[in-house]
Amino acid sequence: MGRKRPARKGNPDLRQQKHIPAPPIEEIEKQLYSLLSPASFKPLKLCSGKDEKKLRERILTLPVMMAIVLSLVYRQIPGIREVGRILSEEGLLWVERIEVSAQAISKRLQTLPIKLFTQIFEQVIARIQLQTQLTAISSDWQPVSQRFTAIWIADGSTLEALRRKLKALKDTDKTVAGKIMMVVAAFTHQPVATWYTTNSKANDKTWCDQLLERLPVGGLLIFDLGFFKFPWFDEFTATKKFFVTRLREKTAYTVVRCLSSGQFYRDEIITMGEYRSHPCKHPVRLVSVLWGATWYYYLTNVIDPQILAAQQVCELYRRRWRVEDAFLLTKRLLGLAYIWVGDSNGVQIQILATWIFYAVLNQLCTQVAIALNQPLDRISTEMVFRGLYHFSQAVLRGDASEVVSYLVERQKLFGLVKTRRKRQSLDDAYTQQIWVLSS
Repeated sequence: MGRKRPARKGNPDLRQQKHIPAPPIEEIEKQLYSLLSPASFKPLKLCSGKDEKKLRERILTLPVMMAIVLSLVYRQIPGIREVGRILSEEGLLWVERIEVSAQAISKRLQTLPIKLFTQIFEQVIARIQLQTQLTAISSDWQPVSQRFTAIWIADGSTLEALRRKLKALKDTDKTVAGKIMMVVAAFTHQPVATWYTTNSKANDKTWCDQLLERLPVGGLLIFDLGFFKFPWFDEFTATKKFFVTRLREKTAYTVVRCLSSGQFYRDEIITMGEYRSHPCKHPVRLVSVLWGATWYYYLTNVIDPQILAAQQVCELYRRRWRVEDAFLLTKRLLGLAYIWVGDSNGVQIQILATWIFYAVLNQLCTQVAIALNQPLDRISTEMVFRGLYHFSQAVLRGDASEVVSYLVERQKLFGLVKTRRKRQSLDDAYTQQIWVLSS
């Protein structure tokens, strides 16, 4: 018998970094430029006083810094020093060759106003939404997506472990990265909004007000137990907005009526907070499912099962893992697990730049999914990203000119469509047992 391989230790997000940057890809750069045309930098004119003085004509202007931070992400450039070399030798995106030191770039990342990068991020997301209405939503979910003005997923992620990357911070207790809150669209996977705090132990409820304000009337938000509180649930119902989450253990409730039930599920209207001085004012819906040997409990304020069936409530919550996928891809694939500068200002700029390129990459994955007649969930974002290197080499050889057609023609070679796992077949069997056989 062979020896058992020892378990890996440490943070799995901290993969070994590349030491050589990826080559530029003309099609990707055209897309970035279309989203970040000169009009994107109009926030410069909104600055006054000290901020205006900081942003006056100089080498490292906002457009130059945007080219630098986006290139750091999309070309996987290993660090600030290397990006300085590339600027000197070949330029980056819309920036011609210039001489600039690593220290200057680092200091600039610490001083550029975050509100400018935030405004640009918002503009990019809005432009992507306007550029195309093409989506790769499976036919099963299309009716549901049309019943709500938006279906979003929200979750937080701690980034404190990133501080160990910089030598200057290895022997200190200084916390740099903090925590981010991310909102992504449930079916298109596109980022919608992001917020940041330097407090790595911040509770997810910190962002409740921003999340509810951002969600449009008639929209639905999916979130986990970190947001569980009765007043927030009532605010959703009062503002004609909707949610799907889990029921916290030991929550007292009273069943008002049963909508439907089977051997493996129950769909009920309940009131919560039976023994509290401030109970939940509005009734909610509780969907209970026996999955294997365990009961799972899901809550929603979508009371009408004709709008959202019991099965759809459960499966929508299971889609919450799409935001976890987004965190995994940005940390491990796009390098957000490593910070560029030991300063919270620079960390926020890196977060925004990473999400901007993730949005562009996700748009490319959507185009591939449509070309392959597959739902977006079946397309591997990581393999599409890896395929960009091979496309750049094919362009140099004169063998390719259009990225989507190149990837589609070689989808089996690159493994763009995810292989169905044994676990997924088991999930299908449970779904059949719960919702079909027990009905």
